[in-house]
Amino acid sequence: MNNNRRDFLKVSAAAGVGFWASNMQAAESKSPNEQINFACIGVQGKGSSDSRDASRAGNIVAICDIDDNNLAKAAGEFEGAKKYNDYRKMLEEMDKEIDAVTVSTPDHCHAVVAATAMKAGKHCFTQKPLTHSIYEARRLGEIARENKVMTQMGNQGTSHAGLRRAAEIIQSGAIGNVQAVHVWTNRPVWPQGQGFAEVEPTPEHIHWDNFIGPAKAIDYRPDIHPFKWRGFWEFGTGALGDMACHTVNMPYMALKLRDPTSVEAVTSGHNGITYPKWSTITFEFPELDGRPACQLLWYDGGKMPDNELLDGVPRDGEGKVASSGCLLVGDKGRLYSSSDYGASFQLLPEAQYKDYEGPAETIPRSPGHFKEFADAIKGGPEPVSNFPNYAGPLTETILLGNLSVWAGKKIDWDAKNMVAKNAPEVAEIIKPTYREGYSL
Repeated sequence: MNNNRRDFLKVSAAAGVGFWASNMQAAESKSPNEQINFACIGVQGKGSSDSRDASRAGNIVAICDIDDNNLAKAAGEFEGAKKYNDYRKMLEEMDKEIDAVTVSTPDHCHAVVAATAMKAGKHCFTQKPLTHSIYEARRLGEIARENKVMTQMGNQGTSHAGLRRAAEIIQSGAIGNVQAVHVWTNRPVWPQGQGFAEVEPTPEHIHWDNFIGPAKAIDYRPDIHPFKWRGFWEFGTGALGDMACHTVNMPYMALKLRDPTSVEAVTSGHNGITYPKWSTITFEFPELDGRPACQLLWYDGGKMPDNELLDGVPRDGEGKVASSGCLLVGDKGRLYSSSDYGASFQLLPEAQYKDYEGPAETIPRSPGHFKEFADAIKGGPEPVSNFPNYAGPLTETILLGNLSVWAGKKIDWDAKNMVAKNAPEVAEIIKPTYREGYSL
């Protein structure tokens, strides 16, 4: 083991969760016995489980959704919560009654909603990916620091003991220096690689202008709301943005996969409206804090790693590898997970590790993902997947892949300055221009 590798392992083990957390204390943390008042923005889809998590951790005092049908359904569950279609009006009218928010909107609204809430002093739980663009991810981290609020992204696998155990094993050197990380997904499960449907009259229960939010104004189309927005450049982040904050999370924690120097995508091609039908994306990471340089290779739309790389990986009764998975290839062995959260895994080859017990625990275990967030509001440790030190940098890494998808060429990346050195044409993807009335 070289000295750099040894130093990396010492730092990782000694720091534990502190490797990513700033230990920032809330400006006005609540008493452990005091109830947290939550406002939930986006209350169906993933928002339904996020709002239920919030209800178990405190009181739901307000709910907000652009779809009146969604609001009505949530109102039946959270009696007494005030109903809104516009989060700005809600935060203005109920400022003194709200302690924290959950943000479970389409991707393109994450940043403006979270920023508005944090600037009003509200603690913020936001679904993955943290933002729609790279600039937004970094700016939300800065806003969280400036306002001393507790934050957490909804990549729930971060709190799983299995994911943290996998990170400890990788950091211990059990599979040696990791040379490549391969991650594949069964997404997209929505249409991509096509244009818009025909314009239709906006249904009365949908507040379309509020759905558009900071994005470029377009007329209502039924192929966008409520779920298929994920496949549109203007509103979603495609298969990569939807799943990589989950499926890349375990190797990201283990190897601190941040600030790549380049990314290159091969795709089926796209029309500037929806993401491509499939893509494979290669990220290059330089040495960092003693962790040797390595690659991350992403596959979606049915694409998979080469068969020789999957030799020895468990298969089902039909001889097929799981449709979603993660494989870390080290110079001494491999670690494989077929869990989207990276919470279950095995070391390969099995015979080599049959008596392996693993290192001592170095990363504190979580009381539960949303409970981490609620406990932090009451003065506990900052959640691991906080915006400034973990969720923001993870989202920056992931969304970098979409720059290459958009440009159709390799991107040479200056992470410090958020500049694509050889592709000025992606500047608007890095930092989008908002509609009037919306800002960070």
